[in-house]
Amino acid sequence: MSRREAYTNREDVLIVTGVCPHDCPDTCAWQVAVDRRTGRALDIWGHPDHPLTQGRLCGKVDRYLERVYHPDRLTTPLKRCGPKGSGWFEPVSWEEAIADIAARLSDIIGTYGPEAVLPYSYAGTMGLLQGEGMAQRFFNRMGASRLARTICSEAGFTGYLYTLGAAVGLEPESFARARLILLWGTNTLTSNMHLWPFVQAARRQGAKVIAIDPIRTRTARAADEWIPIRPGTDGALALAMMHVIINEELYDADYVARHTLGFEPLRERVQAWPPERAATITGVPAERIRRLAREYATVRPAAIRINYGMQRHAGGGMAVRTIACLPALVGAWREEGGGILLSTSGAFPFDFRPLHRPDLLGGRSPRTINMIRLGDALSLDPARRALAHHAPRPVDRKPAPEEAGPPVMALIVYNSNPAAVAPNQRAVLEGLSREDLFTVVLEHFQTDTADYADYVLPATTQLEHWDLVKPYGHYYLGLNRPAIDPLGQALPNSEIFRRLAAALGYDEACFRQDDVTILREFVEAQTHPAFESVTWEALLERGFVRLNLSLPFAEGNFPTPSGKCEFYSERMAQDGYDPLPTWTPPAAFQAEWEAETLWCVSSPAHSFLNTSFTIVERLRRREGEPRLYIHPQDAEPRGIAEGQMVQVWNEYGSAELRAVLTEDILPGVVWAPSTWWNKLSPGGRNINQVVAPDESDMGGGARFYDVRVWVAPIAADSHGEATASSSLYTKT
Repeated sequence: MSRREAYTNREDVLIVTGVCPHDCPDTCAWQVAVDRRTGRALDIWGHPDHPLTQGRLCGKVDRYLERVYHPDRLTTPLKRCGPKGSGWFEPVSWEEAIADIAARLSDIIGTYGPEAVLPYSYAGTMGLLQGEGMAQRFFNRMGASRLARTICSEAGFTGYLYTLGAAVGLEPESFARARLILLWGTNTLTSNMHLWPFVQAARRQGAKVIAIDPIRTRTARAADEWIPIRPGTDGALALAMMHVIINEELYDADYVARHTLGFEPLRERVQAWPPERAATITGVPAERIRRLAREYATVRPAAIRINYGMQRHAGGGMAVRTIACLPALVGAWREEGGGILLSTSGAFPFDFRPLHRPDLLGGRSPRTINMIRLGDALSLDPARRALAHHAPRPVDRKPAPEEAGPPVMALIVYNSNPAAVAPNQRAVLEGLSREDLFTVVLEHFQTDTADYADYVLPATTQLEHWDLVKPYGHYYLGLNRPAIDPLGQALPNSEIFRRLAAALGYDEACFRQDDVTILREFVEAQTHPAFESVTWEALLERGFVRLNLSLPFAEGNFPTPSGKCEFYSERMAQDGYDPLPTWTPPAAFQAEWEAETLWCVSSPAHSFLNTSFTIVERLRRREGEPRLYIHPQDAEPRGIAEGQMVQVWNEYGSAELRAVLTEDILPGVVWAPSTWWNKLSPGGRNINQVVAPDESDMGGGARFYDVRVWVAPIAADSHGEATASSSLYTKT
């Protein structure tokens, strides 16, 4: 008997349909069983009727009720009563908190101007309303500094868009029809598990699955073959594949002629990329590159799944751009099950103006701060603030120090935990420690960032509010209904910003709309044909509705300026890039692979999702403790033994982790699964201590996997023991 069946006929139970809000391509529809008498959620499961979810939730979200009802859940507003970073707070009323926050913001705006206020948020919820809906209205009305939300996917998105025109691609279900699947830079079983059943369906029909990754991940172990590749060299592999495909005339000449632009310059470019050259860069043998190219060009349909890990380095945008050329070269788009998938988010052509209300800016154009440079943004040095400005292309220029604008005097954090997740952690913590910085954090728990706040405001979870969630791994828009009342005094983000707007005297009618009205009007305002089947009534009835879409690019019609897949991109040339696919080396790349330092990659831990689930004890026990995976070949000369505490450091900072010796990683590379809260890490520092705030080649994206570190053993590991026993409870 399924979990839904167990509750369906119980009169004392209400079943509520919602959607997972977390930063994951699967965006699962779920159902929640609620006790009608107590109002308490009893159980949660994946919606069995959703074509992707198919009744299953991941191991993290399956424990979502443990997060909602966690004993450390924040349920009352808190005001700081100790030094910043101490975590000492006292409870206050909502009235006191809102009035004082509004007064402090008014003083700052009156003294320094509205740009002295910086919002900081990302994907703690992917909901369109509780994410940036009411928040954007609020900050637009204020005229606050804008935030470039670059920390995850910006470089790859930009490269993908230069090539294909939009972040669209294969429908996940169509992977079941592929006969060759390249899982390239993606740990599907950890970060996209609902794609795996379609991969397995393809295998049952004879498909071959190849994982290309520096680490033998869960996915690589489950694939038919693992091709180890040095980090940041994926573009070089793709160029060598194109060299073979073009020179052996394995490309689809008809598709190339009709639906691509720049084939002849591409042909000339790849002559410089024989497999032998790529082998010296990637570590993949030349003969294996040749076989991979031939397999990809001749096995039909062929599907590629790429993910964001491959673009978190200095050449990440170009790497994605180069790989995205492959399906058009071989005509893979012609068939269902052929093509490439990075994200489906570009298939949702929302008109966000009714939701975000950019008209509230009143013609103002505030500065834009790149979120990965938060440490610089919070500096009182104008030269560092100038570095924090967003300049996403080579033709863009950062301002002079005297043009950097006022210092950030107020920071409002929601849906993010920058003290733990932002690069250059030491600089971020220094900025958060400023006594003259007024910080407000909207949160579920007392995170590392909340410890530095002047006010912590308790926010609702997805079980407690309305929202609309746009996926980036499939084509079903999801509506979330609240299943339970807010715990304690927690409020939705939308209501917190409503109250702040009222206290600041923002009297526009849009700040008085309730959540249901906002969402309904937003859905009804969409006029693009893709939303033809998406109505408010349909969302209320089913909880999810598929966009009105067909197979992409079978007949070309790419949403690029030329209408074709652009091997040669004039836009790239105008923006200051090489207009043809190339390989841009990561900053950490060294031609001589044997080196004192090691290349550090910090992709997600299996049981965590950024820092959202680190608080759940069951999931934390699964991960054990912060670890560093290192090849025995690298451990032996450093005197590192299995299970020993090691220090990982560079010029930006240091962290302490437990060593795990494994041959499931390339020599020269170490892996630190992330993201642990600082307060749950030895020494109070996580791996983001060693990540530079430098930007990738496109979009100003982050370089989390482009890090050189020294690694050495630590004689004693008392730090780890002390940290493991530290309390998470609010100090009052």
